[in-house]
Amino acid sequence: MSEQREKLGSRLGFIMLSAGCAIGCGNVWKFPWMTGQFGGGGFVLIYIFCLALLGLPSLTMEFAIGRASQASPVKMYQKLEKPGQKWHIHGIFCLIGNIALMSFYTVVTGWMIYYFVKFLTGQSQSLGFVSMITNPTVNVVYLLIAVVVGFGVLCFNLQGGLERITKYMMTALLVLMIVLAIHSATLKGAKEGLAFYLVPDFSKINGSVIVGAMNQAFFTLSIGIGAMSIFGSYIGKERSLMGESLNIILLDTFVAIMAGFIMFPACFTYGIPLNAGPSLLFDTMATVFNTMAGGRIWGTLFFLFMVFAAFSTELAVFENILACIRELTGWSRPKGCVVCGVGIFALSLTTALGYSVFHFQPFKAGTAWLDFWDFIVSTNLLPLGALVFSVFCCYRIGWGWDKFIIEANAGKGMKVRPWMKPVFKYFVPICIGALYLYGLFSFEWK
Repeated sequence: MSEQREKLGSRLGFIMLSAGCAIGCGNVWKFPWMTGQFGGGGFVLIYIFCLALLGLPSLTMEFAIGRASQASPVKMYQKLEKPGQKWHIHGIFCLIGNIALMSFYTVVTGWMIYYFVKFLTGQSQSLGFVSMITNPTVNVVYLLIAVVVGFGVLCFNLQGGLERITKYMMTALLVLMIVLAIHSATLKGAKEGLAFYLVPDFSKINGSVIVGAMNQAFFTLSIGIGAMSIFGSYIGKERSLMGESLNIILLDTFVAIMAGFIMFPACFTYGIPLNAGPSLLFDTMATVFNTMAGGRIWGTLFFLFMVFAAFSTELAVFENILACIRELTGWSRPKGCVVCGVGIFALSLTTALGYSVFHFQPFKAGTAWLDFWDFIVSTNLLPLGALVFSVFCCYRIGWGWDKFIIEANAGKGMKVRPWMKPVFKYFVPICIGALYLYGLFSFEWK
């Protein structure tokens, strides 16, 4: 690996890349079905609170660690920790978390590509979520496409490959999303759908809803496994980090909220169950597009939007895995891409074939490999990782508050103010720890 660390070419590239890592299936696949399962507007309200009170401080801290260390997650702690400390062990868990995330995310990306191809070629009438996930050939072929395209882009240098592709892809994603949201607002069930989505029902808010909202906030921002710190390591000190974090969260939240504007009017218009879970997007939107005028065109646009959203995160996390492996081995980008691609593809076969060949029920009836990997990442590594970042940045046993503030506030823009210290140092770790424990005790193991 070259001694000169690669850099992003512009601030826009950093924002688009970081937002691209945040914006993905978590926004437009997972957020709507979790909102449906957890009662609508109340979940959305708690989710926004979690982003503001937990997500913003956590993202700022993760960016600061990355920029200060100028290294990938497996090396960043070694640059910042005091002699004899063991914080760098978390760097290994960050790499494991990124790999575990891609062990199911690449398969979901393949599902998006499959639906897009079916609508594009006019074969959408035969689509069905269950029939797709139980078809080994479909899952393996489209998983392979997702992995090859992702690491193929990363074979090029940072600015010429990842940064350039993400700028175009994110712009197209935002345009498509606005067009689809405007269209959904014209459906006859729009009023009822938006009322469910935007008006909180406080009677439905409980501990499980709050835990779900926190886990979703960390999942959508990819906080806790170093997926964001890597982009902090690629930027200079021209801009302070809290302002950049806020910009990314606003863009990420805009996409998530707009996904609900697209989904829920359609659900109420066509009588689709709101608690359908992971299949909500696939079965719901396929039904909608197959029964509406011009459905093939709208379906093609919608799933093209989904493909862009999925790839924006996949590319960013692939880059994080690649950066870790290259720092450990010294390999070139192309060699690292080939080895990482083969490894991710092999591990992702557990999810791709988990509904047909590799049957595995880790928890309650109906769960499979996807649920196992999601449990490892969303329920454990993301909140625990955010907790570790918080303690490392705020306490003397780690990097320390003073050094964190110097790094976070370097450059123009919004600063971390002294009055915010109790939020970063006490509120964030205590809330994360308490909600994590509650989530474990209330988890439906069987």
